[in-house]
Amino acid sequence: MIKIEINKKLHGSDGEMNLNVNLSINDNEFVALSGKSGSGKTTLLRILAGLENAEGIIEVDGEVWQNKKKSLPPQKRRIGFVFQDYALFPNMSVVENLLYVKNDKELAERLLEITELRKLRNRLPNTLSGGQKQRVSLCRAMMNRPKLLLMDEPLSALDPVMRTKLQNEIKTLHDEFGTTTLMVSHDASEIYRLASRVVVLDLGEVINDGTPKDILLKTSGSQKFSFEGELLDIVKVDVIYIAIISIAEQLVEVVVSSEEAEEFEIGQKVRVSTKAFTPIITK
Repeated sequence: MIKIEINKKLHGSDGEMNLNVNLSINDNEFVALSGKSGSGKTTLLRILAGLENAEGIIEVDGEVWQNKKKSLPPQKRRIGFVFQDYALFPNMSVVENLLYVKNDKELAERLLEITELRKLRNRLPNTLSGGQKQRVSLCRAMMNRPKLLLMDEPLSALDPVMRTKLQNEIKTLHDEFGTTTLMVSHDASEIYRLASRVVVLDLGEVINDGTPKDILLKTSGSQKFSFEGELLDIVKVDVIYIAIISIAEQLVEVVVSSEEAEEFEIGQKVRVSTKAFTPIITK
């Protein structure tokens, strides 16, 4: 069990705010941290890692990592941290990056096998693709068999195919090593695929906490499904108006009335939902 009761004054996107988080996380849970940029998600990870100071208590399986009297340094906390920028040692090979954390060759080879990196074990980081570097970073984070794995949008820079592949590998490592995982993510499919719980932050406060389905499924009444996107344009075609909306990595067109065309503003966030038809899934 991980107990978190912390408070820290921050300068967020809307000015000064308090990061005020009170959470209990069960062993082996996979928790996704979601919310707007500047809401305190990354700062929370850094506080848990001991990379930033805060007031309050952090307790892991009865061991105090932080309280009023002490704060364990990062190297004494059983954590693994996966950064967005990989943070690999450029002059070390793949396997040397892993063994630098802990000289356990058997564990290193097992991690390289799970992530399909064994053939690249002697390569330097600058010869690897972004996806390969992130897999090395993930393996390195697991080398000390962390009690708590912290990931800050680890897959945000990767293409969809590589993201899916790495999501599967993250899930495999999480399950096999029995790690408790906290991951910052804005990707709904990633959260649904990996997380057992979603914690939503806004202006430093927890505003929602539940299962991915409860948090992410935003339909009501007779709606079949609902998506949020950005209104890019409204064009008139003959006598009708068509709204062009960006949803995830696709553009969709929706017919709107003349009144709606005047009401909406280009660039605003809108929700597209359906009611009156049965959707069909095709390959």
